[in-house]
Amino acid sequence: MASEIGTQDCHNSVHLRPFRLPPPPLTPAKTRMEQLPRKWACWDHLEAAGHVCILKNALDFESPSEISNFIKAESLEAAMALHLYRGGRLLPGHGIPFGIIFGGTDLNEDVKQGEKNKVMGKVLEEARFAVAFTESMKETAQRQWPHAKDKIYVQSQGIATVPNTTFNWNTFLQRSEINQSADNLHVFLLICGLRQVKDPLYLVDAFSEWHQEEPSVYMVIVGPEVDPVFTREVKAKVKRTPGVRLIGEMAREDLHAVVKNCFAVVNSSVSEGMSAAILEAMDLEVPVLARNIPGNAAVVKHEVTGLLFSDPQEFVLLAKRLGGDPALEKQIVANGREYVRMYHSWQVERNTYGHLVRMLEGSSED
Repeated sequence: MASEIGTQDCHNSVHLRPFRLPPPPLTPAKTRMEQLPRKWACWDHLEAAGHVCILKNALDFESPSEISNFIKAESLEAAMALHLYRGGRLLPGHGIPFGIIFGGTDLNEDVKQGEKNKVMGKVLEEARFAVAFTESMKETAQRQWPHAKDKIYVQSQGIATVPNTTFNWNTFLQRSEINQSADNLHVFLLICGLRQVKDPLYLVDAFSEWHQEEPSVYMVIVGPEVDPVFTREVKAKVKRTPGVRLIGEMAREDLHAVVKNCFAVVNSSVSEGMSAAILEAMDLEVPVLARNIPGNAAVVKHEVTGLLFSDPQEFVLLAKRLGGDPALEKQIVANGREYVRMYHSWQVERNTYGHLVRMLEGSSED
């Protein structure tokens, strides 16, 4: 599933997105779904099926009693949590059926910490189902928690993009303090929440050196301030780095328009589950350059649907190559667009979540 912009990484609450596909056959129910936290938009699929959904940030709750009180006050009948640890740990023991959507850092990072691993295993014991975006994520989860293997489903994120047709690119460039003609620019867009796992500073120094050689190239980092301490570090670094700009969180349609106008979308994360930013760039026919980590390599095939780099220097070499090879750019764009159409269907995703929610409905009636 995709985040509101899919390209905005937002840590602990759910983003919403409109869709324009007819709902699958699904009897509306009175189930009120609690989604924790924000990033993927199964909300739309649930509401389209007639469910009433309430979205909450996992950080809003400081104790199990607060969760219990909330469930009673809202008469919740079922729940879904994004991220096995951050959201999932809040749900066991409250007497309502729930499902889990793996986020990425839960399987890639939290699983390495003994106590968190133990907690997540207990969450999966009570969860009715868990959703992994890739077969690789499913295999990782099954190795860690064999008891849950029969309840893990694979569903890739469904992608739909809606760029703002009235968006003014020149105004955006001015806002970004890029005072050059748009015709001569190559803007590389890095979209992420400002937290360490997204590593937004990974390419900054190498990119700045390139910018000083070629003043027409810029890197613009766009995203919300997730980690206040790390955000201050990022702002300070960008402020003193030529060729790199930092923009705050943007509305979904506007950000899609920015993606559509940029030269390429960049991902430099240390860890990813499945980057919606990458997939949405492909859908918008924009080249992708992604750090060569398992989550990215699962959707980016090097020189086919995008370019994978292993260090900042390789990134610059590949970015230069892309800029000087229109045939390569055209090939990557076409392949990326076809890949998203084939493997990241909104309709298939909707059908899957319709099936899973019916499992929760059945549980709540037991």
